[in-house]
Formats: sequence, structure tokens, C-alpha cells
Amino acid sequence: MQTTDTVLMIEPIAFGYNAETAKNNYFQVEQKGSDIQGKALAEFNSFVGKLRSKGVNVITIKDTLDPHTPDSIFPNNWVSFHKDGKVALYPMFASNRRVERREDILETIKEQGFEISEIDDWSFSETQGHFLEGTGSMIFDHDNKIAYGSVSLRLDEKLFREFCGKYGFTPIVFHSYQTVGTERLPIYHTNVMMCVADKFVVICLDCIDDELEREKVIETIKNSGKEIIEISEEQMQQFAGNMLQVQNKDGQKFLVMSQTAYQSLLPEQVAVIEKYCEIIYSDLNTIEVNGGGSARCMLAEIFLPKK
Repeated sequence: MQTTDTVLMIEPIAFGYNAETAKNNYFQVEQKGSDIQGKALAEFNSFVGKLRSKGVNVITIKDTLDPHTPDSIFPNNWVSFHKDGKVALYPMFASNRRVERREDILETIKEQGFEISEIDDWSFSETQGHFLEGTGSMIFDHDNKIAYGSVSLRLDEKLFREFCGKYGFTPIVFHSYQTVGTERLPIYHTNVMMCVADKFVVICLDCIDDELEREKVIETIKNSGKEIIEISEEQMQQFAGNMLQVQNKDGQKFLVMSQTAYQSLLPEQVAVIEKYCEIIYSDLNTIEVNGGGSARCMLAEIFLPKK
């Protein structure tokens, strides 16, 4: 199943700009002199409310003041929850993000009636300087057992291939870039330039500079039976690739995105998406500007079996 009706979200308690991640996350901009945490919390609560109002099950867990984790609002990078009961923990690029991995979060999820059969911990790779940042760096087509991965400091190709081998996914490896000033620099996470839904894929093909890699990605998507909804690099910069399809308890599907992303879409792009599912969007501007991540980054999907 491509979509889940349950997501984990981490409520911010000391959200802010993270200089360590900004080294290679070119979406981040530090805002000064305003209540960043207060604004981020208001955006978070409004977003949670919109999801719940549509019948999506949202498990919210508060961040901690100690240790200080400015990026904990993006849990999908350190953990993924699988339908066979496995929980994967991932190696993180920024050392101050590694403490986001909290055992008590997993315990809370179990208390919510989900079964965890195994903790599959990949974080040891951090000591060797190899990183694989969860569903930020890997985009899963669950139904077709395909994983898309754009190589960067946060996606080690060898580690990605190992993970795919263990979990039964076919790896589709490519390189994607964004223009920063006059340079073409690697995009930090695959999930800012593509989103795989049940019947369509939103993707910025202009980011894949290598023609052969681009053709391979296009061919793979088409062969999987999904419609390609192409976005421009400018739209990608507005987080139009950072979307996630979820469903509610009745099986109704939604494509979740930020207000910034929604406003960047052309009417014809919106029409194609709405042919398949309703759109939920929410104002996440403070989180996007300071954190360099958007709606999809804030949602860790829970596919675990129920007890």
C-alpha cells in the first residue's frame, strides 16, 4: 500500500535555524529578531488540525529542550516504520540531529496500538561518514517495490543499495542539482524534488542534469503505471516537490503540501492532482525558511501492523 492513514509529527519546543545542516541545505535562510519558535509552533498546530479534520490519524509527540534539537520537527529523516513491523533508524549527516533518535518515541507508538517486531539500526554508519537520511533521501514506491535516490552527502549510494537489497526495493540511483548563485549544487534530499503517490509522481526533471539518468527515471515511472506531473526548478524551490500522499481512516486520499508549494502550482497542475485526490495545504513559511524543509519532511508515515 502506497499510503497510510497514520503519521508521526514532532511538536517543536525550541525550533530554529540549524547552521550545521545549512552547510548543504540551500533552502535554509536564518530569520532574525522574531519569535521563530512561537511562529513555528502555530504553523505546526494549524497543520495538525487540518490533517485531523480530514480524518488522518496524527500522533504528536513533544520535542525535548535537552538535548537541543532544532530540526526535530522533521522526523522522517531518522526513522521509518514498515508494514512487517520493522523500524529503521538512519545515519544522519548533522551531529546535532543524531540525538533526535529517541527510544521513548517508539514506546509511545507502541502504546498507540502498533506492533514493533524489530529495530533495524543503520546509524553506526555515521562513524564512517556515510549517511542515509530516511525518507528524505529515499522515495519509496511501495506498490512496485522501487526506491528512488538522488546521491548527495545525505544519501550514500552504497548504503542506499544495501538498504534496498535488505528491504526488497529496486534502487533507482541518479544525481539532482539546483542552481545556487552561479553554481549547480547537489540537492540535499530527494524528497524536495520528487513525490511518489499511488497513481502519479510529482517531479522536477530539470534537476536531473544527466540525460541518461533523467531518461531512466522517466522510463521507470512510466513503466510503474504512474502519471508524471512535472514541476519547474522554480516551483521546486518553493517546495512543490516536497509533498506526501496520505489517506484517512475511510481510505480517502489526500496530497499534503505547504501553502507556498500550493501557490506555486499552475492551475493545470492542480487540476491533474485533483483528478486523483484532494489537496491539503497549510502555511509553513517559518518552518520552511529557517528549517529548509516543508510538509513532507514533517510527516513520518506509520505502516506498522496494529496489535
